[in-house]
Amino acid sequence: MAVAYPHFPVPEALAAVESQEKMVPSAASPSCPLTQDDLKRISAYRAVEHVRSGMVVGLGTGSTAKHAVDRIAELLRQGKLKDIVGIPTSTKTHEQAVSLGIPLSDLDSHPVVDLSIDGADEVDPNLNLVKGRGGSLLREKMVESASKKFVVIVDESKLVNHIGGSGLNMPVEVIPFCWKHSLKRLEGLFADAGCVGELRKIPQSGGKPYVTDNGNYIIDLYFDRDMGDLNKASDAILRLPGIVDHGMFIGLASSVIVAGVDGITVKTKVGNELQVVSLSYKDAF
Repeated sequence: MAVAYPHFPVPEALAAVESQEKMVPSAASPSCPLTQDDLKRISAYRAVEHVRSGMVVGLGTGSTAKHAVDRIAELLRQGKLKDIVGIPTSTKTHEQAVSLGIPLSDLDSHPVVDLSIDGADEVDPNLNLVKGRGGSLLREKMVESASKKFVVIVDESKLVNHIGGSGLNMPVEVIPFCWKHSLKRLEGLFADAGCVGELRKIPQSGGKPYVTDNGNYIIDLYFDRDMGDLNKASDAILRLPGIVDHGMFIGLASSVIVAGVDGITVKTKVGNELQVVSLSYKDAF
């Protein structure tokens, strides 16, 4: 969803960060506002500060995660990071990382991931997520559930009051066999939430189904109302035969870095508590 961000004075420290090689906002100045892509880059660069030499790092998928992968590669080239092993969460990210020279492996060789960095399509107040609008939800969940720490990077447009609250799609990966049957059963599970589902199709393809990296289809669910208890919703979806996985990432995020027009907010789980730290761009870097 495109968001129009207003003009506002950007602190001089933010513009100076590029020369300090910490982040690269595009042409930040009082007359040039931060764009949504700038905010994605800011959150991504902040997250990469958690990466240390020798780590196994889960490399996320999507427009925000792409900035993090680019930054990791840049730090490797500069010699500021060494001995990084990347675990890509999609074919697209694999191709990006290979083109940038990031050494790669997989969960078979590295079943425990030190840190994963990825974006999200929605983030609720308890750090539950919707992911997979780009189609990579299954591999993302496999890598990020195997991670000691999972840092989520978003711009402020991704914050919602409840999962599904954006009115946009919550993806479910299904096997192609009898997908219409699966769609009807999914709609039936959440009829009380006004759920409507549709098969994801490739744009401008004449109606061809979108196929995931795993050879499956995606059914996108839309909700008029809150679906309620997310764990119960997850269990109900996964009990249906033919369902591979869904795009709700419940309790997986260790912290969420939110870049907004006024600064960065970092939300971190500390035991059963949620610690929230807000920083202006002047103080953040």
